[in-house]
Amino acid sequence: MEEQKKPRKPVISYWIIALCIFLLLQAFVFPNLFNGRVKEVGYDTFISMTENKEIGSVQIESSQITFTDKDEKQVYRTGVLNDPDLISRLYDSGAKFEAEIDNGTSPLVYILISYILPIALMVLVFYFFNKKMAQRMGGDGGSMMFGMGKSNAKVYVKSTTGIKFQDVAGEEEAKELLAEIVDYLHKPERYKEIGASMPKGALLVGPPGTGKTLLAKAVAGEANVPFFSISGSEFVEMFVGMGAAKVRDLFKQANEKAPCIVFIDEIDAIGKKRDGGQFGGGNDEREQTLNQLLTEMDGFDGSKGVVILAATNRPEALDPALLRPGRFDRRIPVELPDLQGRIDILKVHAKKIKLAGNVDFAAIARTAAGASGAELANIINEAALRAVRLGRSCATQEDLMESVEVVIAGYQKKNRVLSNKEKLTVSYHEVGHALVAALQTQSAPVQKITIIPRTSGALGYTMQVEEGEHFLMTKTEMENKIATLTGGRAAEALIFKEITTGASNDIEQATKLAHAMVSRFGMCDEFGMVTMEATQNQYLGGDASLSCSMETQTRIDQKISEIIQEQYNRATALLQANTPKLHEIAKYLYEHETITGEEFMQILNRPQITAQPAAQ
Repeated sequence: MEEQKKPRKPVISYWIIALCIFLLLQAFVFPNLFNGRVKEVGYDTFISMTENKEIGSVQIESSQITFTDKDEKQVYRTGVLNDPDLISRLYDSGAKFEAEIDNGTSPLVYILISYILPIALMVLVFYFFNKKMAQRMGGDGGSMMFGMGKSNAKVYVKSTTGIKFQDVAGEEEAKELLAEIVDYLHKPERYKEIGASMPKGALLVGPPGTGKTLLAKAVAGEANVPFFSISGSEFVEMFVGMGAAKVRDLFKQANEKAPCIVFIDEIDAIGKKRDGGQFGGGNDEREQTLNQLLTEMDGFDGSKGVVILAATNRPEALDPALLRPGRFDRRIPVELPDLQGRIDILKVHAKKIKLAGNVDFAAIARTAAGASGAELANIINEAALRAVRLGRSCATQEDLMESVEVVIAGYQKKNRVLSNKEKLTVSYHEVGHALVAALQTQSAPVQKITIIPRTSGALGYTMQVEEGEHFLMTKTEMENKIATLTGGRAAEALIFKEITTGASNDIEQATKLAHAMVSRFGMCDEFGMVTMEATQNQYLGGDASLSCSMETQTRIDQKISEIIQEQYNRATALLQANTPKLHEIAKYLYEHETITGEEFMQILNRPQITAQPAAQ
């Protein structure tokens, strides 16, 4: 899609035109309107100045007398009274005087010409100037000054090179639901014939980076209709009523360009649940904007082909009135891609760069489990950048694998040099994780072990990759994962009889898993199938808050400690039973700094030998 832009004159040209018109009007139409020298006086002052010969010139009109002082520096004005001796007194004073010839002009015409016409001309000049400035600032010259009530939505016109559904991968279900909207815009008579009407609005919900905005543009590209794009935050203004005015203007433009698509990104900025007047009287600017949006969505005719699309990461925060049928009828989830989706997304973005012929997208996709579409695009770009840094003409499998690690753990921190003792400790720590994972059933295979520090703060890490897609976790798998997380600390305590701060992230993850087992998943016999926490913002980290008594919270904390301690003891027992292998693999990792999953398994499966501890 191409953004529609209008050629605009420089702002200075409108200032010059307005100034010229203003000067002409003041000079020829109403020269005295802005004359600050005219002073209103009484008729007695006029007579007194006449008798004292203090008057220079006098102009007698039907409704007023205008005169100046002797030096003609000050202009005076007074009313007209029945004074037969006026002419003789003026003659005696030596003043210059003249009388206005009555041409039969009525007082109404005089008022019209002298006052109303100049004011009307000033209003017209201001209106013209305001309209041009509004167009300059993105509006179309409406009623509000400088287009403050304009929506300022970006308008994308029809384009043969626009985004299509083929440019969006990994969201097949969402594309299928949106394809129906496209079909309606192309062939509305098919739906009208059977009596079906298209949903007025569709709400795209999902985590950040999954392609909600891209899908909306793809709908417009497929339908080949104008596309209005605006963010919810753009409706929020410091002036009261501006948000509602922008909503009205947006729907007005949409009706004029129908059939078209209106896309409101981050709609939760204006669509949050109303507080019922508990705070601030319930009549703030955001609520006025929301009320106007609800009214407009009720009022516009969906049969014209105006489709409203919106995107949000927080559907639970939206007002129920916004989600009812007749407004946003259809809710389309745009979730994180599965394994096949990740492969398709990688292939789409890989078309933009040069790749070696032996690239295995499936292996990359398995390694990047849980990555969003935006993160996968970043992985491809990072691989291309790495290939350029190393002087290669195309990106290889190694570049892609390294770029996955960059997105997950950050860049290698080359300026951080560990001492021999710290390097040895990290080696045993990481091998402790890997060995506990490999010695358990139902654990993901080890893909890589490294002790090279990363910019994320990690001094090393162990990467596990599932062989296939995994959507459910059993209680045994969760316990195995907790045991694997405690394996690093267990190896430190077993070998060095001392523990370090390196297990802080492991402890945090193990605590979260054990907490979820007890309070969310009902995997604790003491509490049974009872949930004791509410999950909020499921697409933005899934924050949870406990909803139970203080007594129950204390028991939950005790149970979490028991679960983690039990798995720590199990990890320690596994490492004690395989101490020679722990020494052998740690020594190899200490010397090579990075080993692959295949190398790790080869050493582990070799016949048992008495291994010496790594050099300390």
